[in-house]
Amino acid sequence: MSLFSEFHIPAETFALHYTLEELPEIVIEIERVVATDELLTPYFWVAGGDLEEFETTCESDPSIDKLRRLDEFDQTTLFRAEWTNKVDSILYAYTQINASILEATGHRDEWQLQMRFEDHDSLSTFQNYCDDREIPFRLTQLHELTQPRTGSQYGLTPKQSEALVTAWDMEYFTSSEVTLTDVATELDITPQSLSELLHRGYQSLIAQTLVVTSL
Repeated sequence: MSLFSEFHIPAETFALHYTLEELPEIVIEIERVVATDELLTPYFWVAGGDLEEFETTCESDPSIDKLRRLDEFDQTTLFRAEWTNKVDSILYAYTQINASILEATGHRDEWQLQMRFEDHDSLSTFQNYCDDREIPFRLTQLHELTQPRTGSQYGLTPKQSEALVTAWDMEYFTSSEVTLTDVATELDITPQSLSELLHRGYQSLIAQTLVVTSL
């Protein structure tokens, strides 16, 4: 049975450490990671700070390559890049033990990761790998997945899945009486944040179910 884990790691042990160190005001949220031809391509949202300064700083960041701006909103911007071999721990997780990043958020000196492992053995192998390389991490959640995480199968983050399901439960998509503000209040977020979550959720669902995109 697969396992869900959430843990925190120092920024210097993961991707984009240089950028987070140079631009401590930004927040980076990895939305999904695509594996193709032994390369890992992360899609991530950036909030806070100047976009041009972020892109310039990333040019000197040894952990990523081929940064590309994909979509922009008022408060966040979607990027795509490639991870280099400087991100050893996550490269190992994807290529050797089939672990998956469900969500990751980086700010200042720390990353918060949510990952899925196939079983306890793969989690132990990953922990031993990190221990051998002195990659510290603080485990905050660990439990078995008794139900399939259907949202992640379609490229959705937990936040996007929660937003879409809540909106559906409240009949936001079928009733003109339910407003975006109503759903946002239920989720305890701003209407702007909800709008972005829904838009990003639509984008992921369409990309995963209706079209085939080349990387």
